[in-house]
Amino acid sequence: MSQSKTNVLAVTIAIYVATFVSAVEGTIVSTALPTIVGSLHGVALMNWVFSIYLLATAMVTPIYGKLADVIGRKPVMQFGLAVLIVGSAMSGLSQTMPVLIFWRAIQGIGAGALLPVSMTIIADIYTLEKRAKILGITNSAWGIAAVLAPLLGGIIIDKLSWHWIFFINVPIGLLTMLLFQLYLHEPKRQHAASIDYLGSFWLMLCLLTLMLSFQVLSSQPIHWGVFVAGLIVSALSLGLFIRREQRAVDPIISLELFKNRPFIVQNAIAALINGYLMALTVYVPTWGQGIHGVSASVAGLALTPNSLMWVVGAFVTSYFLARWTPRRILYFSLSFILVAGLALALLPLQASFGWFFIITAINGFGFGIAMTTTTLTSQRLVSAENVGVATSFNTLGRTIGQTLMVSVFGIVLNTGMQRGLAHYAGTSMAMMNRLINPQTASQLSEKLLPALRHILYNGLHWVYVIGFLIVVLTFVINRLDHSDQVLGTGAKSDD
Repeated sequence: MSQSKTNVLAVTIAIYVATFVSAVEGTIVSTALPTIVGSLHGVALMNWVFSIYLLATAMVTPIYGKLADVIGRKPVMQFGLAVLIVGSAMSGLSQTMPVLIFWRAIQGIGAGALLPVSMTIIADIYTLEKRAKILGITNSAWGIAAVLAPLLGGIIIDKLSWHWIFFINVPIGLLTMLLFQLYLHEPKRQHAASIDYLGSFWLMLCLLTLMLSFQVLSSQPIHWGVFVAGLIVSALSLGLFIRREQRAVDPIISLELFKNRPFIVQNAIAALINGYLMALTVYVPTWGQGIHGVSASVAGLALTPNSLMWVVGAFVTSYFLARWTPRRILYFSLSFILVAGLALALLPLQASFGWFFIITAINGFGFGIAMTTTTLTSQRLVSAENVGVATSFNTLGRTIGQTLMVSVFGIVLNTGMQRGLAHYAGTSMAMMNRLINPQTASQLSEKLLPALRHILYNGLHWVYVIGFLIVVLTFVINRLDHSDQVLGTGAKSDD
């Protein structure tokens, strides 16, 4: 990256805006979804409005990483933003649910470039020590989005219409493109672009069928035949992808990366921790609304300490990078997540809602250090020409971890509730759905409320037990990294 020409501050602002757009997109659409369904009469397809975006994003993420290394960061980022803008504009103009789902897929294809290419640009323009702090700042976009998106979505729907949920991305996206165009300068690539199209196809098919398989697990009833068939196609596609990459002149993902044990350890931990994160972001609000009866906005506030302490954790990571090995840093950060995970698994039904603010704060500090460390270490463990691929691989691992675990947690919760419903006469899953929404919980019989809350608690309890075991597994995996290099200095560690 030509730092003499690049305006680092302007590019950093553009990266922050791009990250914020990516972060706010999921939450704000979730807020507007009931209104969209009511307008377009597509309740049977409502889940696809959200899931198709994630599927498309995950499918193209590794492709963008390779392209960023081959043809440059700027053209890939600009292309992604342009596709996102078109997808957003057309989503806002949609008049039927199938049309909206199609354009949401286009949106996702564009958004797939934002996060991995942004982190790759940060690696280009900042030193390792400064990079941790900048990642902390950009990661704060996720926390701000989590707090502002529901409020912003409500205001847009009330004052304008749900269409503006998508239209708002157009001017923001154009402004971000302008900043990148004017202020990001990079040297021309010396070698001609060589894209492995066949390898790209097999990889996308593998990821698409894998993600769709786990999407099936989220439906009721679960179609196990479709799930198994999806896994078989995914496995076959993976085999064909590996075979292709062994022969490709310039593979999409170099198989040499998988011989790098520290690199695999870092990304495996990132995937598992992001999967565990779903237990927090999805089910803490569910606990607050269903068991404590607080409003959706108050329940969502319980996650704010997680976002705030995430930023703090990312900022202090640079201190550890200069002194400790990645393995030691991860042991330290995972210890916080382990303590918080154990507290959630042991939290009694009668515990006050205030405990969640303490637990999510502890979690956030651990997450901030762990996620920043895995990202920076993944970038540092590969050669300069593979930084884009390494970053996109890290992003992809996180997405797969989240998709897989949110489906597993959904099965665990539903199974736990079904068992509870069998023990309490007069209760039903329809009542559980009303219990989770404070606005409809008041319609339930006062006599049944204690039983229903106990049923929900049992389901959530097992979600957090599984979550705790996932964190334990990350400790085991971290032991596999025998590297004793301190990344910040290149010196040997003293631990």
